[in-house]
Amino acid sequence: MGKQAGAHIVWDWNGTLFHDNDAIIGATNAAFVELGLEPITLERYRALYCVPVPKFYERLLGRLPTDVEWQVMDEVFHRYYAEHRVRCGLTDGAAELLAGWRSAGRSQSLLSMYVHDELVPLVRGFGIEPYFLRVDGRTGPSGGSKAEHMVRHLETLTEVDTERTVVIGDAADDAVAALHVGAQAVLYTGGSHSRASLEGVGVPVVDTLQEAVETAERLAS
Repeated sequence: MGKQAGAHIVWDWNGTLFHDNDAIIGATNAAFVELGLEPITLERYRALYCVPVPKFYERLLGRLPTDVEWQVMDEVFHRYYAEHRVRCGLTDGAAELLAGWRSAGRSQSLLSMYVHDELVPLVRGFGIEPYFLRVDGRTGPSGGSKAEHMVRHLETLTEVDTERTVVIGDAADDAVAALHVGAQAVLYTGGSHSRASLEGVGVPVVDTLQEAVETAERLAS
C-alpha cells in the first residue's frame, strides 16, 4: 500500500488528550512519601519534570534514586494513579478535534508511555478508539524515553508519510521522539511541562489543543 497524501497526527495521551494532572500530582506525592520528600505543587512539578523520570527525582533528591528506591516509588505511583485516574476526563474539546480531523480525511494515531494493557481499555471507554489508526502504549519498563517507541509505532503505520507527520504532546520528550524519526512536533502547555520549559525545545508551543491541531495542519502542508 502506498503512503497517504494527507497529514498525520501522533497524539500523546497523559496530559494531552487525557487531562490527568491531578492524578499525576497525587501519585507523584504518594511516591515521594516513600523517600520522605515534601509534597510537590503542580507548578513545581511542571517546572522540574523531565524524562527519563529518574532524572526528575534526581532534581528533587540531589541524587539519582537507587534501583530499590525507584522500584518502590514506581510501584506506588502506578498504584495510586490507577485508583485516581477514574476522576479524570478528556481535555476540553479533545473528542471534537479528533472527530473533525478524521472527518477532514486525515489520519491520526495515539502513542503513550502509559502501560499498553491499561491504556487501550481507557481509550475505548471514552469512545474515541475508532478515530485512531493505531493505539500503542508502553510494553517495557517505565521511566524511559518515547523515541524508540515512536520508531516502532510509525513502522507499523506503513501508509503514513513520516515527513507529513506531526506529534502533539505536552512534554519535551514528545518533541525529541518526533525529531528522532524525522517528524515534526507541537507542544501543548496544559500538561506536565510549563511553557518556559517547553519553549527551549525549539518547536511550536501552544496553549490549547485547537491551536495544536491548527499548527499541525500548517506544519504538515
